[in-house]
Amino acid sequence: MFKFKKIDTEEIAKKINEHNKLKRYAMLLTALFVSAVVYNLLIIPSNLVIGGANGVAVITRYIYHWDPAITVFFICVSMMILSLMYLGKEVTKGVVVATFVYPLFVELTAPLSKYITITSNDLIVVAIFVGVLTGICHGVMYKSGYSQGGLPILSQIFHKYFKVSISTSSLIINSIIVFLGGFFFGWTMMMYSLIVIYINSLMVDKVLLGISANKAFYIITNKEKEVKEFIMEELHHSVTVFDVKGGFKNRKGEVLLTVIPTREYYVVTEGIKMIDKDAFFLASDAYQVEGGK
Repeated sequence: MFKFKKIDTEEIAKKINEHNKLKRYAMLLTALFVSAVVYNLLIIPSNLVIGGANGVAVITRYIYHWDPAITVFFICVSMMILSLMYLGKEVTKGVVVATFVYPLFVELTAPLSKYITITSNDLIVVAIFVGVLTGICHGVMYKSGYSQGGLPILSQIFHKYFKVSISTSSLIINSIIVFLGGFFFGWTMMMYSLIVIYINSLMVDKVLLGISANKAFYIITNKEKEVKEFIMEELHHSVTVFDVKGGFKNRKGEVLLTVIPTREYYVVTEGIKMIDKDAFFLASDAYQVEGGK
């Protein structure tokens, strides 16, 4: 009986991490720099609390007059340490650069507010610009395979140890921060913050691929077993197999179907190509996903 050679899924993950590394770092650093500029020119002057470490820094600046860069740095480093303790070295690698570089960019770009003044009289315009720009930056970061780190690490820890979905815990954490922002800056400001968060989420998905939270992958490959192992063992997503027959040559084969979060799009596509460079796959929006594990 023919035996498939078992692939090293960990090795595939390492290769993905090394693929186009210089280009991906350039994307990450650019996104972090633009995020810092937006933070100093638009978010801080407007007192927009949009969640995460940035939102906490806006509140502590108002109450205690703490330097936002120091606050963001303290939060990011604390979260990185928690990530190393509870999520492991491999996961933590993806946030190390942003943990140190983003607070540095915030500090370096802070003087820009003295030379470039953007009035916050029309907050709806400011909210739209902040939502679009931060969404693009976050989308570019996710597309590079890295992340900004910070409080989202708590969501990953809750998911790993308490089986709470990342989206649910992120919503709770950010809702608390936004609510505190409303308490200190007024409930009208909280509504503007919610507008920013909504636009941000739309732009992140748009930058990555489409506008849905999940993507359905249909994969045709000569290495079905290896691709299934990669998706199930390394990414921990289920795979459904369909028996099909080609319309041109009437050749029988299999189609693999998997549904993954949009933010894992880069890892899945690069993994498939590394396992089988001749694989054919189609990614489409999955607007509603229910059931399964």
